[in-house]
Amino acid sequence: MSAHPLRLLFASAEALPFSKTGGLADVASALPQSLAARGVDVRLLTLAYRDTLEKLQDRRQIARLSVRGQDMSLWEGTVRGAGATALRVWLLDYAPLYARPGRPYTNEQGHEHADNAWRFGCFSEAIAMLALGAVPDTAAWMPQVVHLNDWHTGLAAMHLRRAGKQDSPAVVFTIHNLAYQGVFSRGEFDALGLPPDEWNMQALEFYGGFSFMKAGLLYSDAIATVSPTYAREIQTPAFGERLEGVLRMRAAMLHGITNGIDTKVWDPATDPYLVTRYTADTAVDGRRANKLALQRAVGLRESAEAPLFAFIGRLAEQKGADLLPGLDAQLERNGAQLFVLASGDPVLESTLAKWSARAAGRIAVHLGYDEGLSHRVESAADFLLMPSRFEPCGLNQMYSQRYGTIPVVRRTGGLADTVVDNGTGTDHQAIATGIFFNDADAGGIAYGVDRALSLMRDSARFRQVQQAGMATDFAWGLAAGEYLDLYAQAQRER
Repeated sequence: MSAHPLRLLFASAEALPFSKTGGLADVASALPQSLAARGVDVRLLTLAYRDTLEKLQDRRQIARLSVRGQDMSLWEGTVRGAGATALRVWLLDYAPLYARPGRPYTNEQGHEHADNAWRFGCFSEAIAMLALGAVPDTAAWMPQVVHLNDWHTGLAAMHLRRAGKQDSPAVVFTIHNLAYQGVFSRGEFDALGLPPDEWNMQALEFYGGFSFMKAGLLYSDAIATVSPTYAREIQTPAFGERLEGVLRMRAAMLHGITNGIDTKVWDPATDPYLVTRYTADTAVDGRRANKLALQRAVGLRESAEAPLFAFIGRLAEQKGADLLPGLDAQLERNGAQLFVLASGDPVLESTLAKWSARAAGRIAVHLGYDEGLSHRVESAADFLLMPSRFEPCGLNQMYSQRYGTIPVVRRTGGLADTVVDNGTGTDHQAIATGIFFNDADAGGIAYGVDRALSLMRDSARFRQVQQAGMATDFAWGLAAGEYLDLYAQAQRER
């Protein structure tokens, strides 16, 4: 460890174990912990949503700060993952904005909070205040690097750049999903007191509104996204979400760093959620026991031989969830089963619930998020379906491989970077860990399922692909090292 470790403020609107809507929460927990284990002096800054403070160990209030006339509290505590290193956490607490019923970005009916521009604009301003030493109670610790994550934090990059302080920290901005950009109106721009000269197309203005994401892209010293393939894709009109021009302009600062996973939390040999724990050597018997237990628990017909597919994630067009019901006849014809653990689009939720009711015993659906159940699914399913129309990185395909579930994925983004297709050729087959299909449509996913069923009929080959996946190293070590290099580059740029 260096005598003077790097001081890093890592800001994210969600982070486990405090909040989660998607993979950002996993990354915002595991990456800072991996960096802390390497000697970085990290503060994870996130928001105190409803029931969040109770999850913070050894908490104490360390500061109060006024943001846009609102008196907010800052709490400090620790969280310890499966590893030995405790992570220091700062929670920004202002109940009227953040501790509401519902989820971090939506109300109980699933609609976005009408004042999300204000909620996350204030969060961004608070990030900048803490980073610049403008809060007296925390000014003794000032970061050298601020790592911002996704649109919710994008305006902080603008505030830090416009502060014009010679000793202001370098800023790294990570795009976890370019499709969510935080685009709001001129009225909301004015309400946040943003500088009028930022309202132009070379700055924050974006097709008649303004964009938090664009602020992060324009004003950061380095930009990362969560896989090399996605970094290339988002510079094209097909994936750039109307920001491809900005990304091409900043291409020299754009880096694709594939996410890792927390291999201590996701370890079938020690996982407390599993009915039967197992290693690569005992996977056949262990996974059989978990499969039968899952089938029994969720109402599927108990059969170790029936091919069991799973889908875990958001019910959204991006994830290709709308393609699942089209598999009904193919699955029935082959005696295959499907378990869906997901939530999202209300129409899709209703469609899937009706499908499972009609096809009881072979289709089962659990609507909602359940961390323990997601672990049990990864230990039990034969195949994980990920028919994403685009996928910045994806984590479930890495969890699956570690647990011996074979991912069946569309060849895009991080899926293309983390799965090796079971193609032809001896050398390629020796390292294959999953199955690709190319088209995000009914024919594409049906082709992927057909390839999976063919693989399962070849038990020796199925076992070989399963073992290759379980042997793949998805730990955060490599990505953490790449981020340390990026922090150093950002400091040089600054």
